[in-house]
Amino acid sequence: MNKKHITILSTALIVILLDQITKLLIKTNFKLNQSLPIIENILHLTYVTNTGSAFGLFKGFNLFFVIFSIIVIIAIFYFINKIKNNEKLIQYSVGLLLAGTIGNLIDRILHGSVIDFIDFRIWPVFNIADSSITIGVILLIILLWEK
Repeated sequence: MNKKHITILSTALIVILLDQITKLLIKTNFKLNQSLPIIENILHLTYVTNTGSAFGLFKGFNLFFVIFSIIVIIAIFYFINKIKNNEKLIQYSVGLLLAGTIGNLIDRILHGSVIDFIDFRIWPVFNIADSSITIGVILLIILLWEK
């Protein structure tokens, strides 16, 4: 294993742990649909579940998203060797994408749905894995566009 692999996998591991710990704290301390204002009408912690994709689209397609996530993870590991050792930002973005995919896959397998809890009231409720996927994909698109 070289530095590139360590960068990608350590990024993924840190984010997966943060994602799973926060979801465990929410699941343990909140009732489903319970909400706690952190900043009233701006940021709440709201425990909801989602069997669909981002923004609650395609609800009820949990099995599809399990299979899709596994395909994404396999594709990431296949393409890791195409990333150059000096492409640090690409390595971090791939690590974020991998982490988010694995984080939500763990939920889908263990709970039958994804646990969401970050609620800005003007946006669908999401979690750290969702943020990781979004940031990873946007960063990857920008970096690959510049190449």
